[in-house]
Amino acid sequence: MSQADQLFIENCRKILREGVWDTGQDVRPRWEDGSPAHTVKVFGQVSRYDLAREFPVVTLRKPYLKTCVDELLWIWQKKSSNIRDLGSRVWDQWADESGSIGKAYGWQLGVKHQYPEGEFDQVDRVLYDLRHNPASRRIMTNLYVHADLHAMRLYPCAYSMTFNVAAGRLNGILNQRSQDMLAANHWNVSQYAVLLCMFAQVSGLAPGELVHVVADAHIYDRHVPIVERMIELEPYDAPGFVLDASVGDFYGFTKDSVGLVDYRWHDLGVGVPVAV
Repeated sequence: MSQADQLFIENCRKILREGVWDTGQDVRPRWEDGSPAHTVKVFGQVSRYDLAREFPVVTLRKPYLKTCVDELLWIWQKKSSNIRDLGSRVWDQWADESGSIGKAYGWQLGVKHQYPEGEFDQVDRVLYDLRHNPASRRIMTNLYVHADLHAMRLYPCAYSMTFNVAAGRLNGILNQRSQDMLAANHWNVSQYAVLLCMFAQVSGLAPGELVHVVADAHIYDRHVPIVERMIELEPYDAPGFVLDASVGDFYGFTKDSVGLVDYRWHDLGVGVPVAV
């Protein structure tokens, strides 16, 4: 059983067993037919993934890794908030007529700030510090900028990363305000594990631990039967992870720079309804 599968199963069982339903509240998300999309949730879910042990990818369903990485690079490398720069359609519902999601996600990472060493945006500041100030406890990014929330089509869900170097290993904490366990957990974990591996490689470090902190970890009402079926499946072993070792500049990575070896997964056989 992969580490990612084990944690997914444990977390989902806890939500289903101990979680609190919001059926008595007026909720924002709706199903396609207009019905309210209620959830059962737990507060403060923390998961730890040792990237030196294995790459955290689930086998209980296909993660579409290259699509995950394409979105990751759209945000962190292209620093774009326009879906026309994205290869997938996952953001279509949030974009305006010009394709923009406003001052969200990649837009925030591309804003330049003045430092004693020069002008950097958030991504380049992290890369600079990992090379020049690896002992720093100030290496972090933040997408949840209150002054710009009014100009965002969607408030950031995964909103901050904190990086920390210890014994030549790059560790990271991903903070997330909210997460749809079925639709997004496997996606975000794989994405930010890839980011940590990429940053480590171009900084002369080894990948360390990814800690994923979710304030509101939930399962939607119409997802419960699918999740219940998933967590009773027998997971496969974790696949091997490949990152193009010839890339020494973060901006040189593409979605084809990553790959999985001997990867087996379960086919859910059903579509996953999406709440918006």
